[in-house]
Amino acid sequence: MLNNGTFIANRYEIVGQVGTGGMSDVYKAKDHALGRYVAIKVLKSEFSEDTNFVSKFRTEAQSAAVLEHPNIVNIYDVGSENGIHYIVMEYVEGITLKTYIEKKGQLTYKEALSIAIQVGRGIQAAHAKNIVHRDIKPQNIIISTDGKVKVTDFGIARAVSENTIHSDVMGSVHYASPEQARNGYVSNRSDIYSLGIVMYEMVTGRVPFDGDSTVAVAIQHLQDEMDPPSKYAPNLPISLEKIIQKCTQKSPDRRYDSMESLLIDLRKALLNPNEDFVTLVPFSQDKTRVLTDDEVNEIKKKTEAVKQDEPEPEEDDMSEYDDDMSEYDKDDDDAEEGRFLNSKMEKIVGIMRIVVAIIIVIIVVYILGSFFDVFHFGSKKNNSKNDTLVSEDVEESVVMIDLKGKTLDEAKTELKKLGLNVTEAGTEISDSYEKGQIIDQDVAKGETVKTGTMIKVTVSAGSEEENAKDVDVPDVTGKTAEAAMATLEDKNLTVSREFEFSNDVPSGQVIRQDPKAGKTVKEGTKVTIYVSQGTESIKVTDVRGKSEADAKAALFDFDVTTTTEHSDTVAEGNVISQSISGGQYAEKGASITIVVSSGPEKISYYIKSPVKAPTNVTVTSADISLYKAESSDLIHSWSGITSFPYTVEAHDIDVPKGTIVITWHYTDSNGTEQSQEQSQDVNFNKE
Repeated sequence: MLNNGTFIANRYEIVGQVGTGGMSDVYKAKDHALGRYVAIKVLKSEFSEDTNFVSKFRTEAQSAAVLEHPNIVNIYDVGSENGIHYIVMEYVEGITLKTYIEKKGQLTYKEALSIAIQVGRGIQAAHAKNIVHRDIKPQNIIISTDGKVKVTDFGIARAVSENTIHSDVMGSVHYASPEQARNGYVSNRSDIYSLGIVMYEMVTGRVPFDGDSTVAVAIQHLQDEMDPPSKYAPNLPISLEKIIQKCTQKSPDRRYDSMESLLIDLRKALLNPNEDFVTLVPFSQDKTRVLTDDEVNEIKKKTEAVKQDEPEPEEDDMSEYDDDMSEYDKDDDDAEEGRFLNSKMEKIVGIMRIVVAIIIVIIVVYILGSFFDVFHFGSKKNNSKNDTLVSEDVEESVVMIDLKGKTLDEAKTELKKLGLNVTEAGTEISDSYEKGQIIDQDVAKGETVKTGTMIKVTVSAGSEEENAKDVDVPDVTGKTAEAAMATLEDKNLTVSREFEFSNDVPSGQVIRQDPKAGKTVKEGTKVTIYVSQGTESIKVTDVRGKSEADAKAALFDFDVTTTTEHSDTVAEGNVISQSISGGQYAEKGASITIVVSSGPEKISYYIKSPVKAPTNVTVTSADISLYKAESSDLIHSWSGITSFPYTVEAHDIDVPKGTIVITWHYTDSNGTEQSQEQSQDVNFNKE
């Protein structure tokens, strides 16, 4: 685990952990080179030691880094440093679609369609670069605070699955296509299937297949029919239900042929939700096949083998950065599929031999019959006439042209030259084509069609903005962010959420909005709400050792109080300590006390001691001097003292010890004046 403040690549500063999973930890980091926040996915140590896995992981991440799309969490950088293997990604402030579904229970069809369209756009961009996601699920879809939907972990699932490392098999198998469950094979249509399951969960609040084990769920994907979503969402429009059903067909050939085709129907459903326009491919020979016991046992064996290598899953706060899809080993299934194909080919070849033999016999009989005039089909004249009639009945065919972008009148002119007719089949909102331009045709460019055919075209009704209705912006100030968003979305307005610090508005409530309440705008207009983050938190600077003036300047965002204290180690006037340590975060304006040094403590001493005269001589007077210990510095002196005992008293002494020197003046027995010096060390008392 990386600590806050750790730098990676001398550029990215870790500021906090935002998620963890079976395979990696995800951190929020500050990119000091570009001045932005990023998300960094760091492989856990047990995977970092596997050089083959690390190599594949880097390769797939670098491959996915070529993707750049508004609905994809972009990869910025991939690298290694001191045994740490990491991927730097776009940081998205928001929640996963899984969490959003859990909070709301069931999404409205409009919400589901809007999310599905944005997810589809991201997947379409990846498919255009031949990248299959392989693990589309709500945990890998993020709804940002400004309402944008982004898909994450492109390319990561492939690296994980090919190294039999599985962080969340149970979480992914609910969305895995039948071909993934059977033999690990994936294609663009596998992502379409997974997106269909995600749409099912959005509108019903549940997954169609569930069980106690990955095997049980995988088998349901392979052979069980799912309940129609309208069973759990009775008000679900027919168009969206049929879109989900078409996406989740067990045979890839019966699903949408591309994400582009799916997006066309999703947009049409948004405009005409109750129109039954989705065409389901009729069943041929690929109806649901019940698995044999051998096939079930084979899936169980593979799943058990996977589980032996599988780490214990952990709680994942931001699982959009670290949920991975398992795949099964394909070798045995490929061999079985080969045997099946060989057997099928043998039957086909046998049938073809019989057909060829029959054709040869017919040709021989016809030639012999014609030679001997056995067959009579009428006179040559009649035959000639019939041939003429047949040739007259043959209708001329032409190659269809592209009508997209043309007006209806332009299309009529162009098609008239080809002997074709045109009619408007309906209109559809389009941001790509101007109002009145053709956006779709029932006969595609390059197809052969008979003259006289009526070509049906769909005409643009203009952009969503042109078709939007007027709506009054409601007042959402003071509401919680969630309540405000719901209120605005009910008015068909787009919501963008920004965050600000506020000393007045409680955290989580709307401070202000733009446009303001009461303004009339078009449906779909973006309304930005500014949500309170509470009082601003600021990183406290370490001011220890700084002068008092410099410390106060560094802590200008806070209410600074100063106290003083003696210190033998910190110079007078500099900061000894602070009440909130440097590096911690505190609310703007918080009270911080700094302790400033007043230098070493000054202690005052005093002496008050009696001095007695010697008794062996007659003392006439005495001179007394008081010195600092081990020094010649005079503290005080007393001269010509004649009365004893005498009290020596001195105050405000700045040393604890001293020396008393007394010079006694006396007369000896002969009457001669004499002097004698006496010294004594003394300890002073504290004042």
